Amino acid sequence: MSNNIFEVFSGKKILITGHTGFKGSWLSLWLSQKGAQLFGISNEIPTQPSLFEALNLEEKMEHIILDIRDLASLKSEVNRIAPDFIFHMAAQPIVSLSYQNPLDTLTTNAIGTANLLESARYLENKCVVICITSDKCYENVEWVWGYKETDMLGGKDIYSASKAAAEIVIHSYFHSFIKKMPNIRMASVRAGNVIGGGDWAADRIVPDCVRSWSKGEKVEIRNPGATRPWQHVLEPLSGYLAIAADLWQSSELNGQSYNFGPPSQNNITVMELLKKLGKRWGLQNPEDIYIQTGELKFHEAGLLKLNCDKALFDLQWQPTLAIDELIQFTGDWYYSYYHDQVDMAETTKDQIVLFEQKAFDKNIRWATQMDLSPIN
Repeated sequence: MSNNIFEVFSGKKILITGHTGFKGSWLSLWLSQKGAQLFGISNEIPTQPSLFEALNLEEKMEHIILDIRDLASLKSEVNRIAPDFIFHMAAQPIVSLSYQNPLDTLTTNAIGTANLLESARYLENKCVVICITSDKCYENVEWVWGYKETDMLGGKDIYSASKAAAEIVIHSYFHSFIKKMPNIRMASVRAGNVIGGGDWAADRIVPDCVRSWSKGEKVEIRNPGATRPWQHVLEPLSGYLAIAADLWQSSELNGQSYNFGPPSQNNITVMELLKKLGKRWGLQNPEDIYIQTGELKFHEAGLLKLNCDKALFDLQWQPTLAIDELIQFTGDWYYSYYHDQVDMAETTKDQIVLFEQKAFDKNIRWATQMDLSPIN
């Protein structure tokens, strides 16, 4: 691998589907600062407020409005761009919406993925395709240990089924077509319980909190005792970049799947998360923070965590931030957005630089193979 992981992406044409979303916006800013030529495909700006707009990303990339379920239009754009890398993030990402619009969820997440791979397989240039799904793709039997990439796919709800279906589509496209193509390499990646500044999606705990607290209101939560393995958005993104860079330089890991998740120490309850996050907002007492509704509108897993040993072994990837650090990153970002008159793109860049430095200090492989000079 190159001595600098970001040299792999500098000057390359990179297509990000779902670039207007939470993770897509963070990835777009990170890669734009490393000299990539960026193209984004999304069907809409998904939230208001919008991280995509807060970071002024439309000025940093070609912004294409397109529904990935429209195969003819998607295939035409992929062919026109001829990207060196594709990060496929476009999806219906909200569990609660899958109950309201099950077919939209299934067609976007499964058929949309098939359309993306169908478009990519006609490329003649070299291209690395990273398909982002979810930890929800696993058949969750409430194990106390983490799910491995070889564990059974499935789901008791439509959202989980859509992600499991996407993984099956990815696997079958690789073995039916991509495996035989010398110019295309691909992997699927799975992560979950991602938090960080700029997420305003519906029915997610951190966005619900900041929306309420910014108005001086208590947040309504369903299950304060639920335990989740929380991670900052930059953690899985660093994993996606690591496998993409590896595939650009070698076909050894072609067709593999990888989990990217936090250490077990990051497993804390929703209540513990709220207490830590609330302190940044001057909220010290639990009774000032939330109201428990007790209403479970849809099936929620009691526990779902990932085993990331494969990523550690193949990529020497490991998480960077401890639980208090990632909550501080998240709380500081939102507090700045709601209380400080600052450029959020600069705030976000500063967090990326700090994350890179912390990863470098921990001697994590992707970070030690990069130049830590300031980004522009």
